Order: sequence, then structure tokens, then C-alpha cells
Amino acid sequence: MRLTRPPARQAPETIVALIDVVFFLLVFFMLIGRMDATAPFEVSPPVAQTGSDMPAGGITLSVAADGAMAVDGLPVTDPMVPLLAGIRETPETLVRINAHHTAELRHILPLIAELEAAGAREVALVVTPSAP
Repeated sequence: MRLTRPPARQAPETIVALIDVVFFLLVFFMLIGRMDATAPFEVSPPVAQTGSDMPAGGITLSVAADGAMAVDGLPVTDPMVPLLAGIRETPETLVRINAHHTAELRHILPLIAELEAAGAREVALVVTPSAP
């Protein structure tokens, strides 16, 4: 009687390589993604002549070209209410003003004055870096 050996089965493909790829994609998108709040409208800041990198953290106040405002990405009619609450809790909180380059100063300057009167210690204006 002649016995035949069954054909050798191929080893199943491992899923480890796929897990590595998914992990690298996750890390990649976490690194390139923006973690700060974005305005619900288009904001194109003015171009800077000089300056330094923007510090991280804090509260972002966005001002549109027509004067519409948002605090940390949420549209508001009176931005001072959430801003003042944040400043009263921690006066050292950085407040970033991200205003459209065509926004009129009459929308921005009163905000800076109110922030200063409320005790804000640091207010930064967001600008676009100039081309080298």
C-alpha cells in the first residue's frame, strides 16, 4: 500500500505588517493635523514684516473680514463673555487674535482694550510669515 503525503499548506499571511502600516498612518496624520481651533469662516491673516513663531496653547479669537467673531472655533456674537471667563480663571492664558487681513481695526482694537482691562497678560496677533 502506497501512502501519499498531503500537500504542504502555505503559512497563513500575518496581519502584523498591516497593523504596522495603520500605526504609521495614524502617527503621520497626528503629526500633520492641526490641533488648534479653526474659525467657522475664512481668515487670511496679514503678512508679517518681522516676528517670531506663535506660542502654543491659549484661547483663539477669530475675526472675519465683515467683523464676525468666533472663540476657539465657535461663532459668538459677544466674544468677551467666553474670553473674560477664561481670563478670570487663569490671567496668564495667552489670547491669540486671528483677524482677516481686510478686517477693520474698529473690530479689533476694542477687543484688545477690553482684554487688557480684564487683566489679560498676553495677547498675540496672528500674522502670515513673509516669504523669504
